[in-house]
Amino acid sequence: MTSALINVPAKAKRGDIIEIKTLMSHIMETGYRHKASGEVVPRNIITGFTCRFNGNEIFRTDLFPAIAANPFITFFTTATESGKFEFEWTGDQGFSETASASISVE
Repeated sequence: MTSALINVPAKAKRGDIIEIKTLMSHIMETGYRHKASGEVVPRNIITGFTCRFNGNEIFRTDLFPAIAANPFITFFTTATESGKFEFEWTGDQGFSETASASISVE
């Protein structure tokens, strides 16, 4: 079971630089390990992360097998208006998870 933790300030002043933090709970299997029977454990990683604010993409990154389990992603943006952040993680084996958070800009 996956789950996301999101940290977005509830309020900010217009023009403030704010920090956005995300943590996605995911096993991140690299595809390099073998089971006791000798068969390869299939790769199962998060391959992408996107953040949109009021429908406009503001941050995107691609992730690769070297990323740790439960990837923690943090980035900064400027508070320009009140609205909603939408977060999306995508990955192998059809993995897709979304979360959202709102901010009030004064």
